Amino acid sequence: MIRFDAGRRQGGLIETAERKMLHRADSYDALVADFRWQGLSGFHNIADIVADRWAEREPDRVCLEYFHPDGHHCRWSYGELRAAANRLASGLQAAGVSRGERLAILLPQSFETVVAHVAAYKIGAIAVPLALLFGPEALEYRLRHSGARAIVVDGAGLEKLAAVRENLPELRLVIVAGDAKAAAGVRDSLSLESLLAAGSDTFQTARTTASTPALMIFTSGTTGPPKGALHGHGVLAGHLPGIQFAHEFMPRPGDRMWTPADWAWAGGLLNALLPALALGVPVVASRAQKFDGHTAFRILSGMQVRNAFIPPTALRLMKAVEAPARRYDFRLRSVSSAGEPLGRDTFEWARRELGVSVNELYGQTECNAVIASCAALGVSRPPAIGKPVPGHRVAVLDRFGSPAPVGEAGEIAIERPDPVMFLGYWEDEAATTARFSGDWLLTGDQAVVDEDGYIGFVGREDDIITSSGFRIGPGEIEDCIAAHPSVAMVAVVGRPDPVRTEIVKAFVVLRDGVEASDELAREIAGQVRSRLSAHEYPREVEFVADLPMTTTGKIVRRELRARTSHGPEEG
Repeated sequence: MIRFDAGRRQGGLIETAERKMLHRADSYDALVADFRWQGLSGFHNIADIVADRWAEREPDRVCLEYFHPDGHHCRWSYGELRAAANRLASGLQAAGVSRGERLAILLPQSFETVVAHVAAYKIGAIAVPLALLFGPEALEYRLRHSGARAIVVDGAGLEKLAAVRENLPELRLVIVAGDAKAAAGVRDSLSLESLLAAGSDTFQTARTTASTPALMIFTSGTTGPPKGALHGHGVLAGHLPGIQFAHEFMPRPGDRMWTPADWAWAGGLLNALLPALALGVPVVASRAQKFDGHTAFRILSGMQVRNAFIPPTALRLMKAVEAPARRYDFRLRSVSSAGEPLGRDTFEWARRELGVSVNELYGQTECNAVIASCAALGVSRPPAIGKPVPGHRVAVLDRFGSPAPVGEAGEIAIERPDPVMFLGYWEDEAATTARFSGDWLLTGDQAVVDEDGYIGFVGREDDIITSSGFRIGPGEIEDCIAAHPSVAMVAVVGRPDPVRTEIVKAFVVLRDGVEASDELAREIAGQVRSRLSAHEYPREVEFVADLPMTTTGKIVRRELRARTSHGPEEG
């Protein structure tokens, strides 16, 4: 029932009821009942789905467009993508990169990034995307842990790599994009341009199955050291229902996808880039590393973006742009969001100012896009995330492993087998085993289910605050505080307390021009007390310049808990 491409079903991969989806005439329950996965056991290579098939049918079809602030936009076709990926794959293979080896990719959003991914899949190698914001130590950890044989970097990445290169004996090949002179001065290095020039336009893509390793994405490390989550080639097929559900039955004429998320993150790569390429939807790329609300709106309007994946943190920063619809000519059709709870305040702002209902997506690096909203189908009830995406079996389980009663918190779990589920943590069988209870992948995320089956996020198990016998999730409190006109960002944690076990403490980043004061702190706490509950209001409010975040925009609450004082409480 999920449409796989613009024209027809491909290879019997997904059972469709295409007419019903396109006309949006069916209920959610009917879509779930009709859904069937088909052909996954014989699934071919991701490179075939995102490049070769389109290049064979429509070589001139646009696959990527690059936004430049000066208006000098570039575009590439599927035919160009296939040719470049073939040349790079043959060059990498000649340089000694073979099936099963890890190819790290440290590049901004660019055509070269897509080419590197597709070339890795064609060889049968494992792509290891790395975030631009990583420092040398973070890079060293991930390159060492993955045992990467080769890496594709630009000049900026090369500077970081130089500081740790001697500590990485397994890294034998450095491929430098865009700077041939820099490549000449680095041991065991080649310029990307030279590999492309020497490579062949034809290449025999490796035969793979859904469970053949294709991609290693490191977890964000919110609850411990990052782990390499290994995915097979079937992970892309597994994502398509969730992405199409959250993007109002994409593809449609005129669709064009953009995300500010780094393509190294599961959200940027698997919630935007690869699914859009698979569906024949042009992807807009931008090299901007520091997110800015005005730049985001310039991209939306200048590139005629119709579909966007925008994490909650970015949406909240976009709220600082006053009356955006009067200042920018954007025409969004669908927006999805994931990574942190969106919150009712941000949802209402987007519906009012962007003209769309943001559809939330839920998942983890290990098992992504399994719960979603779809406003066009009537599946939208903020602040709930949504309902299980057709094709995925999701439950909220109590501590005994049974479905939690309506309205009572339990742990989100996903049943295997599932095509989006990871194959395991790289070289860590014990950690992989610990994530499962029988056939259920335990997420560690607490949620509640209402009487209509909507799943509402409560918080990570580690983030739950126990105060005076109450179990309190931070999300609802953060949403309430974020609605205050002086607040730009907020995070809530529990501070140890000898009487109440813990008290609620809020770390607040104020909007530009707002002065911190005790009076404002009391006002913020009072807003929570009056709108939510007396046991949920923050007894401490600390104003901070910024919040610790992962490269994916998630708040690292464990760092905030470590910073909490043990002084006398307020109130």
